[in-house]
Order: sequence, then structure tokens, then C-alpha cells
Amino acid sequence: QVQLVESGGGLVQAGGSLRLSCAASGRTFSTYTTGWFRQAPGKEREFVAAIFWRGSVTRYADSVKGRFTIARDNAKNTVYLQMNSLKPEDTAVYYCAARAYGGLVTAHEGYGYWGQGTQVTVSA
Repeated sequence: QVQLVESGGGLVQAGGSLRLSCAASGRTFSTYTTGWFRQAPGKEREFVAAIFWRGSVTRYADSVKGRFTIARDNAKNTVYLQMNSLKPEDTAVYYCAARAYGGLVTAHEGYGYWGQGTQVTVSA
């Protein structure tokens, strides 16, 4: 079992940066592949990025490659999403998700644990 709590969202101008954090409870968080998803109003939840539970292998959606970076600090039970060069189309609620010993899947159905979400708003 793992519980996830996101933080770091807010309002930023286009071109700005934000860093989201996903703090996890549970001593075995290092065995969970962790991903970030986002959902804008009226749209389906979409994959943003994921980091493998073992090592630092990552995967990104094409829309954020080169702008977003996912990283994890297992000592702190935390996964981060550094978001640079933000665009208005990045506006959404961002969710952290985890799957035990899982691969880098992009489908949200593949993740069994979810945080409550944090709002990111990018103004033009």
C-alpha cells in the first residue's frame, strides 16, 4: 500500500516554470514505478511522464519532451516533475500515480494508486 500527496501547483505565466512534488508514504516506495498524469476540463486524463521503479529510466509524452523532467529521490519517498517553458495548454490538474514493480506504461488504468491532484494554471 502506498499513499500519494501532490504539491507545488499554482498559477504561472507562459514560459515560466513549476516543480511538482509527489510525496509517498510506505517504506517500499522504491519498488513503485511512478507516473504523472494530467486532466484538463472536458478532456480525458492523459499521460505526462513516468519513472521506472528500478534505476532512472524515464518516459515522456511527446507534448512535454524537452520541457518536463521527472526524477525520484527514494530516500525522501518523493517523485518530482520539473516543468519548464510552460504553455497555456499545460493547464490541468496534475496527478501522481504509482504501480508496484510496474513497467513504464502510459495508460492510466495501469496505475493502482493515485494522489488527489494539484492544479496547474498557465496564463498566456
